[in-house]
Parts: sequence; structure tokens; C-alpha cells
Amino acid sequence: MNLNQLYYFSRLAQIEHYTKAAEQLNLSQPSLSHAIRSLEKELGTRLFEKQGRGVTLTKYGKLFCGYVDEALETLEQGVKKVKSLTGETEGVIEVAYIYTLGSEFVPRLVSDFIRTYEELNVKFHFTVGNTSEIVEGLKNEKFDLGFCSMTENEPEICFTAVGTENLVVVVPKGHPLAGKDSVDLEQTAAYPQIFYTKNSGLRPVVDRMFEQAKLRPIIAYEIEEDGCMAGLVAQNFGIAVMPKIPILNQLDLEIIPLRNQRQKRYIYMAQPVEKYSPPLVHKFAEYVKKRSA
Repeated sequence: MNLNQLYYFSRLAQIEHYTKAAEQLNLSQPSLSHAIRSLEKELGTRLFEKQGRGVTLTKYGKLFCGYVDEALETLEQGVKKVKSLTGETEGVIEVAYIYTLGSEFVPRLVSDFIRTYEELNVKFHFTVGNTSEIVEGLKNEKFDLGFCSMTENEPEICFTAVGTENLVVVVPKGHPLAGKDSVDLEQTAAYPQIFYTKNSGLRPVVDRMFEQAKLRPIIAYEIEEDGCMAGLVAQNFGIAVMPKIPILNQLDLEIIPLRNQRQKRYIYMAQPVEKYSPPLVHKFAEYVKKRSA
């Protein structure tokens, strides 16, 4: 049994005439007759019986026809859905990004793309998570693109640098370091710090900074999300080395530049390697690359 046989059966059941059905299907009548006989042989029953110059469904043909029409309708809906999601000018792009990029970077990038290509009917679905969750989602085809940190030993994922964030020291108001124009990393090591969790893409960057300076930080708390980290600092739970993100300006804390440090937080666009990319996803990815070049 194949799909063509089911289409032929459904059309013959509607028209109830072999010659007319064959004409509509662009088939010869013998080819249509052979397809129906093969289907009947596979099912082990007669689906049609003669009625005058035409044919009509048998009792079992009527039963089978209900299932065939339902299956073909479901298939047609699936075809339309896939085309609507992956077309040249219409579709959905599943984007995942880390928390720090949710207030400005990703919204601005997407809105600029939509304004640049007003002729496209494109929708974006957004998911926020940490880098490890985003990478896993890309490998499982949950997301089309991710904006996150780069992780090592991920041959299934291609990382393209598309932006940077400066790293700063964040302290609560009234802290001994507050009010300074800049600080060395050594000056921060004497105070309890709030660090990123080990599954954060930024944790290796901060760890490397302290290792290169031969310093051992006092880690008081570990947390995953940048906004929560800034909130803890504002409530005097510790200080933090973190990206200079917009939410810092809204909290009761001080932002101090790091002296003698060239470390930045690089933002990467992550894409699955060797997996099909719908036209609109490819177009958006190329737009991001050109914009960041």
C-alpha cells in the first residue's frame, strides 16, 4: 500500500467512475484499475462494485474510505503546516538566548531584522536559559539558533562571535570599594563574591581571570542568572565580577571598571552543524553575521 493508491481510491470513491477519475488524476484507466486491484488484494476485500456504467463503494469500501479521507486530510494539514514554518518568505524562527541578552541585544537584533525585511512574514519564538541548556536544545533541534557563550568540545555546534560585553566589578552602596574610579582584580579578592554556577558559560571566563592573576576568590554564593546576581549584590550578599548589563543601572549598587584586564564576555551565535536550516533561519543568521562583521 502506498500514498498514491490512497489518493486514487479517494478520488474514485468521490467520482464513482473509472474513466472520469482517471482523467482527473492524469492516469490511464488501466493504471487506475491496476492500482485499485492491488489495494483490494492487499486488504483482502472488494472496495468497489459495479453500478450501471460506474462503480460504488462496498460496505467495506465505505468503512475504509472514512479512514483514508481522515488520513489524507491530516497529511494535507501537515504539509501546509511545514510549508508555513519553513517557506522562503514565511516561517517561524526558534531563538534561545542567555539572560543578559534579553533586555537589549536580542530584542534590538530581531526588531531591526523585521524592519529590514518588511516583506517577510516571519515570527520569532523566544526561550531564555543558560548556555548549556541552549546548546542541548540546539542539538535536540528544539531551537534553530542560540545566543550564548561558547562551550568547548561541542563538535555538533558552530559558534560565531557576534558581540561583546565588558566585565566590571559590582559592589553594594557603602562598600569599601565603592566610589573608586577603577579596581584591580587583586583588590576584589579580599571580599566575599557571588559567582556564576559551573554550568554558566561565563564561569570559565571569570575562573580564568582569577587563575591568571594567581588569586583564590572567596566564593560566598553561586547563581545562574545575571539579574539575580545583581540583586544579591545590591542587598550586600557579596560583590561580583559580571557583564555590564542594563539592569545594573536600575539597582542600588555601584559599577566599577576593572583595571589591567582585557577579558570580555564574548557573545556567540550558536547553530547546529550539518543539519537542515530553513530559508528564513539561514537569512536571519546571515543578517546577524553581516551586522556583527
